[in-house]
Amino acid sequence: MRYRIIHNTRYQYAQPVQLGTHILRLQPRVDGSQRLHYFTCEIAPTPRKTTQWLDLEGNVCCQVWFPDAEVTTLTIATQCDVETLRSNPFDYLTDDWAITAPLDYPQSVQRLVAPYLVSPYAENPLVIDWAQQQLHQADGNVGLFLTGLTQTIYKTCTYETRDHGAPWPAGVVLSGQQGTCRDFTVLFMAACRAVGLAARFVSGYQRGDTEQTNHDLHAWPEVYIPGGGWRGFDPTLGLAVADDHIALAAAADPAQAATVIGKLQRGQISQSTLEATIQLAVCSE
Repeated sequence: MRYRIIHNTRYQYAQPVQLGTHILRLQPRVDGSQRLHYFTCEIAPTPRKTTQWLDLEGNVCCQVWFPDAEVTTLTIATQCDVETLRSNPFDYLTDDWAITAPLDYPQSVQRLVAPYLVSPYAENPLVIDWAQQQLHQADGNVGLFLTGLTQTIYKTCTYETRDHGAPWPAGVVLSGQQGTCRDFTVLFMAACRAVGLAARFVSGYQRGDTEQTNHDLHAWPEVYIPGGGWRGFDPTLGLAVADDHIALAAAADPAQAATVIGKLQRGQISQSTLEATIQLAVCSE
């Protein structure tokens, strides 16, 4: 599937401010599941300097420094042409030792997956008990657990719109059975980590209804499956991730998968409003 995406972000500040350093994770990643054909990023005010680098998760980051002049708006406009390559989300064979949870990771793998196994998300007793119930229903089978968990959240939790703010704690989402895509992602991650499966948070786009005039950023979890690598599941939509999802960034901590991170200079504080528009068109299937 090939997509053309136009993503415009505008911050409006209540009073003139001096912009500090910003980090952007808006360039679609390149891996075995997607290919980037074209990407541009225009920023106003014009940056004093920009540089690109890879973070610890392998995400492409653009670091931006601004002039000292005061401004009341910041706009970031990206365009990309990206091709998704995975039509079958189950095109892998799980390693024999990883079919049943909890996994007994080899020592060399343990060091690599450690950040994706430990976090506050996996420490809530309510979530731990719920995750163990889900694993029991799947007879310990990792594949059945992941697909069952996806469906359970999809069927039992109600989606709500909350444009801004950090994800809610997993226990809050589980108790209230409602939230946004980022909340459901955190709940899914917590359940996986509670049964010893490495999981991370992904920010990106989702095809949805291409007739829509405006789309939203989307979030979903990925789980590291030995033999399959990082594989996505979407509890908001109740499905395994294939070629309808376009990933921008992934991280063990949701904050490190944020598409825009920035601050004002010299400890300035200002109220601001955020407006974002995302146009997504299918070029070819």
